[in-house]
Amino acid sequence: MVDKGGKTYETYKKVSTLGTGSFGVAYLVQCQSDKMMAVIKQIDIGEMNEEERKETLKEAKILEVLNHPNITRFREVYKTKKGKLCIVMDYCDDGDLQSKIKAQAKTKSSSGRPQYFSEDQVLDWFTQICLAIKHTHDKKILHRDLKSQNIFMTKRGIVKLGDFGIARVLSNTRSRAKTVVGTPYYLSPEIIRQEGYSFKSDIWSLGVLLYEIAALQPPFNA
Repeated sequence: MVDKGGKTYETYKKVSTLGTGSFGVAYLVQCQSDKMMAVIKQIDIGEMNEEERKETLKEAKILEVLNHPNITRFREVYKTKKGKLCIVMDYCDDGDLQSKIKAQAKTKSSSGRPQYFSEDQVLDWFTQICLAIKHTHDKKILHRDLKSQNIFMTKRGIVKLGDFGIARVLSNTRSRAKTVVGTPYYLSPEIIRQEGYSFKSDIWSLGVLLYEIAALQPPFNA
């Protein structure tokens, strides 16, 4: 596909619908050039106000600068003839971490107690998540919604951080953000108190995530 500016885009074959949200749909597709599977987040920006359009475009720009094996790879972004914005990313073929935790929590040992993940497995996953967060912070990007639902898995054992929809780019490592965003289980105390927060807030969420992986449940009720 070639746009009016002469830029060539990949063409895709739709395989299935992965999910729907308030503004759009996520599709599993196959890239026609390399036959690799990918995910297209198709967003109806026509239904958004100006602020929401800016936030959506911001996610695409953030993904463009993140290049790391433990972060979902951005392929391209384009608009359809009907004006819908499409963000194309690599597909993770083994679901998300939240699903794995829920499935494991249902697994019981012979004594009826929960069958926890092995220590090696917990450390392997957590190390990969930490590497993704380090790369994100090195780029001065605050994720702001780190949770098991946003950690994606591949069948090769690779863990990938995704969903940068509410990420924030800070000017430097001492900068602070103030908007209260994120998922209640994982919010740091300074966010709950509506104080300025920084990269340390992602580290708090990282600790909550480690507890959840090890204990098969969040440390707090929300």
